[in-house]
Amino acid sequence: MTMTDSDLKELLDREAARINAPEFIPQDPVQFPRRFSKAQDIEIAGLLAANIAWGNRKMICRDADRILNLMDNDPYNYVMDQGYMDLDPDMNLHRTFFARHLQQYLAGLRSIYKDYPSLDAFAQTPEIRDSEAPAWALAERMQQRITEANGGVPVQRCLPHDLQHTALKRLNMALRWFVRDDGIVDMGVWKSIPKSKLFIPLDVHVGNVARDLGLLVRKANDRKSVEALTAKLREWRPDDPALYDFALFGIGVTSKQKN
Repeated sequence: MTMTDSDLKELLDREAARINAPEFIPQDPVQFPRRFSKAQDIEIAGLLAANIAWGNRKMICRDADRILNLMDNDPYNYVMDQGYMDLDPDMNLHRTFFARHLQQYLAGLRSIYKDYPSLDAFAQTPEIRDSEAPAWALAERMQQRITEANGGVPVQRCLPHDLQHTALKRLNMALRWFVRDDGIVDMGVWKSIPKSKLFIPLDVHVGNVARDLGLLVRKANDRKSVEALTAKLREWRPDDPALYDFALFGIGVTSKQKN
């Protein structure tokens, strides 16, 4: 479709307002970090829910709930007490995500929490806080800690290693939950990263909608496409480009229902 910039902005603002509403929460993985009030519980629940956020949303929510139940709905204490060591490594948790991957991830998070009071504090380090792309800088630092905590063996399932090319969709989504502070859907509990430095969580669905609207030209759903799409959206919302994640999701859902 061909639309003027003014028409596009009007559409995106309208759709963002429609989807960014309390009614959205029970249908989305954002519901899981919102169950908690303690910063560390929010962080762990959010990262785990985002980490399995691929596939059917009902399945994602079912499996995120299952993982939190395994943790007795007490994520931080479960991590610090190494409760994950009692899991059967071959237990399937979500599609190709197994308990051994959860064990590896939580061992890395435990390593960070032993040195920092929160992941937000971890992200206060200059190489993350001052980066123009803090999500990728955070992923690199987290991956280092996860690898070290697992005897130097890289852990592919938890975070991507090819940070030059990955869209980093799942971590960008978790950061939207943690950083955006309008108090509607997203939680605004982090202070280390400004919302102006958030990037769109780009997946196939959002990428196709962005191309249909003429917001994105590149065919690959990679880091360059995330940067290009977010740069375009920053023209309209320089202080809060990730707000339009709601809009791109909402327009996509509408289109899918019509087809």
